Amino acid sequence: MAIRIGNGYDIHQLGPNRELILGGIKIEHELGLVGHSDADVLTHAIMDAMLGALSLGDIGHYFPPTDEKWKGADSLKLLAQVHGLLKERGWAIGNIDSVVVAERPKLKPHIEAMKQRIANILQVEVDQIGIKATTNEKLDAVGQEAGISAYAVVLLEK
Repeated sequence: MAIRIGNGYDIHQLGPNRELILGGIKIEHELGLVGHSDADVLTHAIMDAMLGALSLGDIGHYFPPTDEKWKGADSLKLLAQVHGLLKERGWAIGNIDSVVVAERPKLKPHIEAMKQRIANILQVEVDQIGIKATTNEKLDAVGQEAGISAYAVVLLEK
């Protein structure tokens, strides 16, 4: 069996008049993530990890922010497209581990729903998706609540 690993990272600013969507789940908060698509940093980090594992570039290559077609895009739909690229090449997801870094809101109540949504899109078991949440202890821009970031690692199997 062949295996590959990839890692991904994303960060977006928080701003008014935007929904906060993480892992495909809308979370009540006074601010949302600002971006060309829905700015779902968790899903973006997972996509970049998947693409990186196969040396296929990053999500900006496939879904450029300069293309109006992707304005307001649902990141879970983009994730499904990236998953299609993996399947076309004969790869399957072994597991994904990720962490979302945010001071607020508290994400623990939403993690199981995020895992389920992502597992459904990727056609894997929920226990193949790891999502953790942490803070930056009030350090840097994320710690000052100016944004939210996410890191992801994926193991692919063939």
